[in-house]
Amino acid sequence: MTDLDPTMALEARVLDDADPLRGRRDAFIGAESPLVYFDGNSLGRPLRATAERLERFVREEWAGRLIRGWDESWMQLPFEIGDTVGRVAIGARAGQTVIGDSTTVLLYKLVRAAFDARRADDAARVEIVVDRDNFPTDRYLIEGIAAERGGRVRWIEVDRASGVTEDALRDAVGPQTAVVVLSHVAYRSGYLADAASLTAIAHDAGALILWDLCHSAGSVPVEADAWGFDLAVGCTYKYLNGGPGSPAFAYVAHRHQASLTQPIQGWMGSADVFAMGPHYVPADGMRRFISGTPPITGMLGIQDTLALIDEVGIHAIREKSIALTEFAIAVADRDLAPLGVTIASPRHAERRGGHVTLAHPLMREATARLWEQDVIPDYRDPHGLRIGLSPLSTSFAETEAGLIRVGEVLRGLGADGP
Repeated sequence: MTDLDPTMALEARVLDDADPLRGRRDAFIGAESPLVYFDGNSLGRPLRATAERLERFVREEWAGRLIRGWDESWMQLPFEIGDTVGRVAIGARAGQTVIGDSTTVLLYKLVRAAFDARRADDAARVEIVVDRDNFPTDRYLIEGIAAERGGRVRWIEVDRASGVTEDALRDAVGPQTAVVVLSHVAYRSGYLADAASLTAIAHDAGALILWDLCHSAGSVPVEADAWGFDLAVGCTYKYLNGGPGSPAFAYVAHRHQASLTQPIQGWMGSADVFAMGPHYVPADGMRRFISGTPPITGMLGIQDTLALIDEVGIHAIREKSIALTEFAIAVADRDLAPLGVTIASPRHAERRGGHVTLAHPLMREATARLWEQDVIPDYRDPHGLRIGLSPLSTSFAETEAGLIRVGEVLRGLGADGP
């Protein structure tokens, strides 16, 4: 490996020494290893406390209490942990957030419920608005719901290096709009949407809006209540470090809970869970948005990261995130731009979430080689190497070392500039 540039290496050390969150890195298993992890926005590193929590749960609660655990605590965990997600990560008052199914299932429940509710109020509202660069699950689900419910999709064309602007949304919504579905942070470019302004535009058109918070919860501040969100869904295995496939969360504003009918009517969402009655009667509040048995073991790991976020504060995490992405862009401009690499993310911090995408025609091949060398980014078409920097577990030195390796791999593949 080529020696690190002494100027940038010194800057990385200075930044690490001055980082108020530097001691938090030691809380993560594997952060001390030489492996460079650039994929915390897909799967976060595990906390040491989580390993201990899971072992303790298996031995003491699962093995020790067995089915008694449901009555003693497990039945309320989706709501208790959901309220903590609301308070710590998305700016929501208690009673509006629940941990439940996968992101896909929760998106289906809430988008369809919102579409049905608006169409019931106004038969002309048959459109679901979404941008063409939204995450595939969001787009696929919306197409399916529109076909299932006799609606149609209104597509917003966007620049893949940015995202949905206020003007673009104003042009897309109108008297026929039932629901708008947007991502707060674009999965490809990292574009950070102005959620408050876009929410207001959707409401001015008489529509409900659902925010996908998968790439923002735990990384950038969110104020679901203050910004007027109707609905939101987010995963917990990225910046909330819940583990592979940990269950997602759903937010439904208090004002909508009684009027929305979610389509997957299961026993856990009924008014009297153990009545086992002949007909489904939905529960009040957020319980009505649950369907089946809660995934208890899957949601346990979220608690430790939520406690850590609560301790250090989301605004401190955001400051570190901005510093990391600014540093990554500076290193890329210095070392990778001469090889023809471009920045496919917003350069202005106020419009950028927690990751940076670097574009070059050889990035697919480069990603495969980097993984072999224990540098772990991910690849997104077209030609994008995504650098996901988790503020609590990523250092500036790790960031520079990984980007230097990206340059070496590109040179080995024949990259020699524009």
